[in-house]
Amino acid sequence: MTTVQPRSEVSSVLRPAAEHPEPASPLRASLVYAKRAMLKIRHVPEQLFDVTVFPIMMTLMFTFLFGGALAGSVDAYVQYLIPGIFAQTIIMITMYTGLTLNKDIEKGIFDRFRSLPVWRPAPLVGALLGDQVRYLLAGAITMALGFMLGFRPEGGLLSVLVATVLLLVFAFALSWMWTMIALLVRTEQALMGISMFILMPLVFASNIFVDPATMPRWLQGFVEVNPVSVVVTAMRDVMSGSPVASDILLVFVWSAILVAGFGPISMMLYNRKT
Repeated sequence: MTTVQPRSEVSSVLRPAAEHPEPASPLRASLVYAKRAMLKIRHVPEQLFDVTVFPIMMTLMFTFLFGGALAGSVDAYVQYLIPGIFAQTIIMITMYTGLTLNKDIEKGIFDRFRSLPVWRPAPLVGALLGDQVRYLLAGAITMALGFMLGFRPEGGLLSVLVATVLLLVFAFALSWMWTMIALLVRTEQALMGISMFILMPLVFASNIFVDPATMPRWLQGFVEVNPVSVVVTAMRDVMSGSPVASDILLVFVWSAILVAGFGPISMMLYNRKT
């Protein structure tokens, strides 16, 4: 003969199974999606082509093609070029954040993310954080090649690490712009075209390759306010052992402007699109 337990006892037995786990914090959720971005690289190693071959090609090409013409010798040009080419390498590959996001949206993966009980921006923030690993790899290759070519920062290794942090902060902020564009356009080809249209003047109309003093006055005005020039100037100052606080502060100001300008728009588009 079976006995019937009182309702209070039954509820006490079932309550633990019925309780829902605590939702992940915004940081934890973002880190989980960052791990997903890194696992994608592990399963598709071809994604590392741009962060391995591209830095080597750009560094060697500009050093040996233009070093003698612009600075009189390759050795002299390397000291000026490496901080700039370091910045250019990472800034150029930030657009792949938008390409990856565009693929995920096209496949419907972000529709599934939206149904999960996590912090809403976590998939976007996590993807951007995961790309920091790619940026670090590209930067390490560029700097290693620079040292092989004779680059010697007067500020020592610590100055290189500080300059890298500044660049990664700016790259994270700039990636929000590609995120917004990825949510606006329908195809990867359209995103690639728009990205190159924006990146070309930002990168080449800057102080990465030559001193702006050699440029026409009307172009110097744009170069001076170009955020890429701001970042490169701060990095050169830091690596030379003479950091300028105002230049470093300006990097953070530009980064805050990019996040504040493109972050909310990206989230609005993300909520609508998914």
